[in-house]
Amino acid sequence: MDKAATPVVPPDPGASRVRVWDPLVRLFHWAVAAGVIANLTFLRHEEKPHIYVGYAVVAALLARLAWGFLARGHARFASFVPGRRGLIAYFRAMRARREPRYVGHNPAGAAMIVLLMALLAIIGATGWMMGLDAFWGVAWVEAVHEVTANILIGAVALHVTGAIVESVRHRENLPLAMITGYKRAAKGTDIDHAPVAR
Repeated sequence: MDKAATPVVPPDPGASRVRVWDPLVRLFHWAVAAGVIANLTFLRHEEKPHIYVGYAVVAALLARLAWGFLARGHARFASFVPGRRGLIAYFRAMRARREPRYVGHNPAGAAMIVLLMALLAIIGATGWMMGLDAFWGVAWVEAVHEVTANILIGAVALHVTGAIVESVRHRENLPLAMITGYKRAAKGTDIDHAPVAR
């Protein structure tokens, strides 16, 4: 048999991917997204369901906060929460359109996640307070809850826009990665701050 006719086995396409987001991170992301969308739209004025969904979102947030300290890999806060200098340097690189691709969260995305978690915590705390006798009908509690929810809408819009822009810039479907858990392995100038998820 002619050696030139020997079929070439293509490389394993899975070898170029790494598992980045573990199941808890992905469940948190989509559960919170669904809960926030529900409570800001069709459950906005449905008192009981709004409260129950709010408690579910807070429970998911608490689980994610604990996981951020206990997890290994990209879910661990220490692997992605940027310092001030790192964040400023990343924004400068973005402005110059030279920002590196991160396997996990890039500094801007990480800062957004911290902001979103803080907003969710404020909304959850004030929502809980509004159900207490001590704060029933207290105007400032209701105002903080409402204003923070509106800020959250803007932050979520910015988060979604950033995910789309980065997906295009780095030719990687980030929403799909948050469903499958997998992203392209680091190569070249890519930055990977953490071991792969288990």
